[in-house]
Amino acid sequence: MTYSMTAFARKDVRADWGNASWEIRSVNQRYLETYLRLPESFRGLDPVLRDKLRAKLNRGKVEVQLRFEAAAADANTLAYNGALADMLMARASELAAKAPQSQINVLDVLRWPGVMNAPEADLDAISEDLLAAFDETLKDFIDARGREGSNLKTLIETRLDGVLGEVAKVREQMPQVLAWQRERLLNRFEEAKVELDPARLEQEMVMLASRVDVAEELDRLESHVKETRSILKKGGAIGRRLDFMMQEFNREANTLGSKSINADITASSVELKVLIEQMREQIQNIE
Repeated sequence: MTYSMTAFARKDVRADWGNASWEIRSVNQRYLETYLRLPESFRGLDPVLRDKLRAKLNRGKVEVQLRFEAAAADANTLAYNGALADMLMARASELAAKAPQSQINVLDVLRWPGVMNAPEADLDAISEDLLAAFDETLKDFIDARGREGSNLKTLIETRLDGVLGEVAKVREQMPQVLAWQRERLLNRFEEAKVELDPARLEQEMVMLASRVDVAEELDRLESHVKETRSILKKGGAIGRRLDFMMQEFNREANTLGSKSINADITASSVELKVLIEQMREQIQNIE
């Protein structure tokens, strides 16, 4: 399958430990670059996440963000340290006896560190849940890249059809162009009152035909179309190979334009360059 380097995926997670959300987004990049934004408590997931990304992706600037919100502590689950509270109350009472005007505030005793404790979150269990959710998000992300890549493939194949259409136009015109060029050469000879023997005339025509013959360029363009279709069919990380093929397309289109002696062929050369540039722009987004 052909994959785009541009995609986005998001997944929300809700559990007893709280809420979280994963976001993965990417844009085109020559190589694979990964940027992770994780809460401090889950920094340990960084190498695991990078390995997962490298195993599935080849190119693109990929940004991953995890948002995490722990569940509020339930009053029924708070642990009460009665011994510590009794000790604090006893000491407070001793101080109150020395300073009768002072009053003991029970809430202050409860707020004392260690008197009321919320159960510690099991980070290993939470991390396991988060990694499972990340795998699902990554799958959705890759599916999105695949759908976008399929659209890009269709666009490129349409342009390849356009290239073949222009090649066919030029092939069809070449016999007329050569005949027109032969007649033009003969008229010049007549105007100049120059008489050439048939052998010399044929030699001049062969030289002229070789200078304007574009059969080789047309054959190469058709070959490039075939090779590009083969690359698209193969799929995978094909962006660089396709980019190279666009360079080859451009080389033949430029040569065709330099040999053009006909307005219609010149127009076809220009149209070829437009089609090639349109393909090149789309290919910049392919992995």
